[in-house]
This record gives sequence, structure tokens and C-alpha cells, in this order.
Amino acid sequence: MYGWVGQVLRINLTNGTIKKEALDQAEAGKYLGARGLGTRLWIKEVGPTVDALSAENNLIFMTGPLTGTLATNGGRYNVVCKSPLTGAMAASNSGGYWGPELKYAGYDGIIFEGKAEKPVYVWINDDQVEIRCAEHLWGKDVIETTDTLRAETDFDAKVACIGPAGENLVKFACIVNDYTRAAGRSGVGAVMGFKNLKAVVVKGTGAVRVADPDGFLEALTKAREMVRSHPVTGTGLGLYGTGILINILDQSGGLPVNNFRDSGTFPNADATSGETLAKTYLVRNKGCMGCAIGCGRIVNVPDGPFKGFGEGPEYEAQWSLGADCGVDNLAAIVRANNYCNELGLDPISMGATIACAFELFEIGAISEKETGRAIRFGDAEAMVELTRQTAYREGFGNELAEGSYRLASKFGHPELSMSVKKQELPAYDPRGLQGLGLNYATSNRGGCHVRGYMTSPEILGIPEKLDNLATEGKAGWTKTFQDLTAAVDSSGICLFLTFAIGAPEVAAQLSTATGVECTADDVLKIGERIWNMERLFNLANGFTKDDDTLPPRLLKEPMKVGPLKGVVNKLSEMLPEYYKVRGWDEDGRPTPEKLEELGL
Repeated sequence: MYGWVGQVLRINLTNGTIKKEALDQAEAGKYLGARGLGTRLWIKEVGPTVDALSAENNLIFMTGPLTGTLATNGGRYNVVCKSPLTGAMAASNSGGYWGPELKYAGYDGIIFEGKAEKPVYVWINDDQVEIRCAEHLWGKDVIETTDTLRAETDFDAKVACIGPAGENLVKFACIVNDYTRAAGRSGVGAVMGFKNLKAVVVKGTGAVRVADPDGFLEALTKAREMVRSHPVTGTGLGLYGTGILINILDQSGGLPVNNFRDSGTFPNADATSGETLAKTYLVRNKGCMGCAIGCGRIVNVPDGPFKGFGEGPEYEAQWSLGADCGVDNLAAIVRANNYCNELGLDPISMGATIACAFELFEIGAISEKETGRAIRFGDAEAMVELTRQTAYREGFGNELAEGSYRLASKFGHPELSMSVKKQELPAYDPRGLQGLGLNYATSNRGGCHVRGYMTSPEILGIPEKLDNLATEGKAGWTKTFQDLTAAVDSSGICLFLTFAIGAPEVAAQLSTATGVECTADDVLKIGERIWNMERLFNLANGFTKDDDTLPPRLLKEPMKVGPLKGVVNKLSEMLPEYYKVRGWDEDGRPTPEKLEELGL
């Protein structure tokens, strides 16, 4: 095989069996890999109504056909399971070097079944695979775990592990590889923790073959030049990281503030921006394998109560731990983000859940009796300490560990959870970006901006500038972006590339790498197949069109300040058209004709 290496590991943690199975070539052709193929394999083997925190919830690590090749930014893999946060399908994407290393060891993916009786880790050294005791690692953070395991196995090994948050079943715990790269959303780390699986350590000495080396080199050279010459991927992200978006969103009026209550503009937004980070704490930038962008930030806060060395924050964390909590102390944001990396927490859900708690406290729904201290918007010290407490479920952190929807519901105000399908929204207010609101509402995994990045045309003007307040035509744009991102996620390359390249460039790399002819239309059709497959899972799991919605605040409460003052999201104008362009009925169900067209 080319692109794919043709083998999947199946590890049963209950009985300790390890099997090597051939990759299904037909399925790989239809779903590519990573998100698409991982989800397909999960659905074939596990029923939709399985409890997310049960031994029956398979945990699948899956790479794409471009993972580990010389493809532009080809370092991605996905972790697939049923989400304990949402009940929907989780397919959480990570970069770095772990995914490529798995393919160099000879495997496209790993299917974990069952649950170990005691903590274990898996050591994969090419064709030698062992399940080893990890009791000495339980309780250790990501850095300690990674260092210990590299010393025990091979200094060049790549480690994907959970921190205390995953061990303590925090509903939005993540899986961290290469110290700071994370499969961050939907609580995949909690599933790994439930299975008593502390880490997966990989060392590979093989390679990934491509079908047409000369054609592949030509395709990736063209794509790399497009990435380098584009102002976003070639200049902005490298210089300032994704945090360059703080000022852009603030100036456009679309930056959420104080749990989306005071959204529009943040009075001291620039103090938390990528530009300010570059002037203050940035040591250097960093990229994943084969990266042509380098958006990662290596940072150091040299002194003060929040001093420390680490990586990040990226835009979402700069916002969630910043403006969303009313915090403009960049050092505190860095410290809280470091906790997320070290302890294994999704910083989007973490910051958004703290913001929800701040509002609950301010309206009197919770008191110091529950929280242990006064917690209000702008309290940087409280934000940092609550982040740490959450990972260990200490004090009020035990409530935060359930996510904002369960927190707000418990204290009588579910409407104050800024989430879709129980997953917290990221850093763009959908009242100011109408298409992104549709994107959020229809996302198969709950509140998410990277399952169809409508910020690109509505704010950045890529591939063309759309009127961010218009609703007309947004259904078609949203569908196209959702389908494209599904295919990109499944190919093994980074979504950020799509600022500069599109389906034709992705198709060219897939065709020459795998030897399977693929056009731009094929790329979008594969993405559409994946999207509809995920939708079918959600429908079978009890989700309905009523779940395709936004928090009431975003539909009914106009933005209070900034250039978009007075605006709400007009989801009801876009959703019926979205169902039509998707080929679904009025209840949001794929029609028989659509399923036949997609081979579902």
C-alpha cells in the first residue's frame, strides 16, 4: 500500500490480547483515515447508545494517508470515541510527531477495547508491542509521565498520555502528545483514564511509501509555496501565532466577553493578544512535523506569581482564559494554559466553564459556600487556581470538571452555559458571524469552530469576503466548509493549510501519495460522506433537530457594545436552507436518496 501502511493494532485491555489486522483498503478509500476512518471503524463495532465511560466504548487512535509523509504539515492524527462531555462522537485532532511515529512503526491506527484492571501503558517498538504496568505513573502530570516513559523505553520514543484530569475523569480532559500537542476537545482523555490507560509510547524505524514520488514532490512543492506566500500562513501565524486573531475579532466586534454576556469588544484586548505575547513572553515559535507555518509559541514568564516556562497559549486559550473570564493579565493566562498542558485539560472548555461559574456567582446562583472564595469576572488569581483544582476535582473544581452545561443546570441556569450539544463554544460570537452560528449549531460534535471554519470568509475574507451579518447563502458556504474540513481532518494534514490551499491541492497530494486517483470533487464528496455518517450516529443516539441550536442568549439578547451592537444570530433563517442543501428532510435527517448517493 502507498500512503497507508496497511496495518491496524487491536489491543484488548481487559484480557491483554494484542492483534495485528490488515487495513480494509475499500474502507480507507471511502473515509481516508484519522477522523473519517476512525469514526467508521468505531460505528461498525460499537452501538450508539453505549455509555461513554464504559469498557465498551472503544478508543481509537487513527492516522491519515498523508500522516508521516512529506506532505505540508503532515503530522496529524485523531482520537475517536463516544464523548463523555456531549454523548456525540468525539474525533479529536492532534499534531506534533506522535502520529507519524505510529506509521513509522508500521500501523495506521490502534483500536483499544475493554478496560485494564490496573493502570497500564502500551509500548510499541516497531513490531514489538507490550502492555506494561503504569501504577508508578498514576498521578503524574504530562511532563513527568513523558520524561519517565522516554527513560524507560527509548529517548527517541514519542509519548501520548493523560494527566491527572484524565485520571480523574474530567469531562473535558484531553490526551497530550509530545509534551504540549493535544487531542483536546470532547473529553477523549477521560475515556482513556476510565480504561486505566496512562500512555501510548511509540518508536518506529520504518517509513511511509508514496505511489508517485515525483508527482508527490511536485504537488507538495506547489502547496508549500502557496502556504509560504499567503499573508496568514506565511507571515501572520508565524510571527504572532493564532493569537493574532484577538485584535482582529475585537476590532470587528465579534470577540466574546464575560461568558458572551458583554460581547463585542474587550476594553484591554490588546494586552492579551498575540502581538503582546510576542513582545513579552515569547521565546520562539514552533511547528509540528513538516510544518510550513510555525504557529506554536514557546513562552516564558520570568517572574511574578505566574512565572513559568511552557508552550502556548493559542488564540482559543488566550480568549477563554482571558476575555471570556474578563481577565486581561497575560501572565495569568499563560500560567492557566500551562496547567492545561501539564494536567491534560481542554482550555476552551476550561475557560468557558470558569466564565459560566463567574456569572453564576455574580447573579447569586452560587455562593462562597460552594466555591470556597469569591469568584468574579476579572479575577485572574481565581481563574488560575480553579484551573488547577478542576484537574484534581478539588473543592469547587469537582463541579467545574463536569463542564459548563452540567454546572449551570445543577445551579438552576442551564441557559448560562455557552455550549452546543453540551460542548463549550470557542472564541467567536455567532451574533457577529451569522454563518459561524449555523456552523456551531449544526456541528456533529457540539460547539466547534474547526468543523467548518466560517470565520475564514466572514472575518478574514478567505477565499472571499462575505458579509458577516448576512444570512443569505450561508447554508451553502457552511456545507462546503464542513465537508472540506472533514476530508482534511481525515487526510492527516493541518486544517490551517486551508487558509492558503483548497480541495485541488489536497486532492493532488492524496492522489500522488496513495496512487488512488482523487479529484477536488472527490475530496468534498468524501467529506460529505463523513459528515453524514456522523449525523447518522447522532440521530441513532437520540439527537434531533432541536439540538441544532444555540444558547438562548445568542438568539435573543443583542450584543451590547462595539460595532455590532444590537445584533442577534438569525439561525432560524438559515437552518431550513441548510437542511435542503445537505439533502436532508425538514427534520434534519438524510434522505434515502442522499444516503444512496454517498454509499451509506
